[in-house]
Amino acid sequence: MLRGVTDLPPPPPPRRDWWRRLQRLPLSMILASVLLGLGIVQLTFQLGNSLYRTTTWSRDTQDTRARIQTLERDVQELQDAVQAAQTPERLRELARCRGWVGTSEQVVVSRAAPAPGTPTETCKTLRVP
Repeated sequence: MLRGVTDLPPPPPPRRDWWRRLQRLPLSMILASVLLGLGIVQLTFQLGNSLYRTTTWSRDTQDTRARIQTLERDVQELQDAVQAAQTPERLRELARCRGWVGTSEQVVVSRAAPAPGTPTETCKTLRVP
């Protein structure tokens, strides 16, 4: 039988073995590896942050453009309403709603006519934005 040959696993390395292996590596290589790891973490964070800001900015830009279109449409409706309110036809219509009658017109009242003061279809107030 051979002396020193056994089926047992080798004994664990001494506690200072990791320190010896660490001393074999150049310090600059260790420092470069640590800095590289920190750089990768920072780059990943910056890419994620940029992606988040891009999506948020795009969504806010679309919302703002939609709001601008809505406001421009409202402004156009108001301008159209102001122009329509100044026409002689609209002024005559408003005078009729208040009960005014032209000098050459004859007043005829129907029994089925609505009660005085009840706004008809043309006399209802138009709500604008």
